[in-house]
Amino acid sequence: MLFRSLIIAATVFASPAFAQDDLSPEGQAIETAIQAYASKTNDERRDVLVQQLRAAGYQPELQGFEGGTPRTGPLPGANVVVTVGEGEKDIVLTGHFDAVPLSDGVMSQGVIDNAGSITLMIEALDLISDRVAQTPSPYRYVFVFTDQEELGLIGARKWLEGHDRSRIHAVINLDVNGYGETLMYGENVGEQSAFVLAAMRMQCAERAVDCMAFPVYPPSDDRVFSAAGVPVISIGSQDAVGAHQMWLAFNGGETTGLAEGFVPPVFQRIHSAGDDMQWIDGDDILRNARFIADLALRLSRDN
Repeated sequence: MLFRSLIIAATVFASPAFAQDDLSPEGQAIETAIQAYASKTNDERRDVLVQQLRAAGYQPELQGFEGGTPRTGPLPGANVVVTVGEGEKDIVLTGHFDAVPLSDGVMSQGVIDNAGSITLMIEALDLISDRVAQTPSPYRYVFVFTDQEELGLIGARKWLEGHDRSRIHAVINLDVNGYGETLMYGENVGEQSAFVLAAMRMQCAERAVDCMAFPVYPPSDDRVFSAAGVPVISIGSQDAVGAHQMWLAFNGGETTGLAEGFVPPVFQRIHSAGDDMQWIDGDDILRNARFIADLALRLSRDN
């Protein structure tokens, strides 16, 4: 199976961390999986996702909806959902699989934004599934791969409209993950999300991971959940220099220290022909998947 063959499972459930060994062969497999999404239509990207989930042993549910915008007209979409475990409350992990068409009509390869996050989620799904199989959890883990995020967060909104939000304990949203060991997260997610942010800060400190909190963070599907009063965190990754530049661009005010007209490199890459495989690092994605899986498990243990 595609992703289960990549797992290096922890041997003791009480230990919160997954192994951090050299994962270069597995990282290459991750990069191969991401390449399958490049330059596909969004319907084709959904098909790739479903095939990869089935190859990993899951039975994904396609939840169709009527989407689109005034510009596109009515446009059918479908979220892809996998649920692990049983329980009265849900830990939800989300990330969008759709990409954007460029000005010339050609689809973006959409690997940083957002096939890297999708592949990270599948690896985290494997890790959490194995852990739940060892020791049942009082929570369900719901993985929601959303459609039409690039059209205005439509898939996430449609999913939340059809879900009992009182079940949701917390949401982890993943957007723009392809490379880098610095994890970025937004603090502008509402007071209800304070315990999720606290869990993130604690885990960053315990693991000595380079994490950067953004008082103002770019919008993603997290906005749907925060607007509805649902606890949520949105997480991305890149290299440390790029993360600092992005922080300054969004939070530095009039005195950012950045050159006039400077655009952080990650924003030069996404939504462009430059969102390609040269920026993907499979080992970084594997490392960050372990962090995200542990964060989801922490949220189910600590609260």
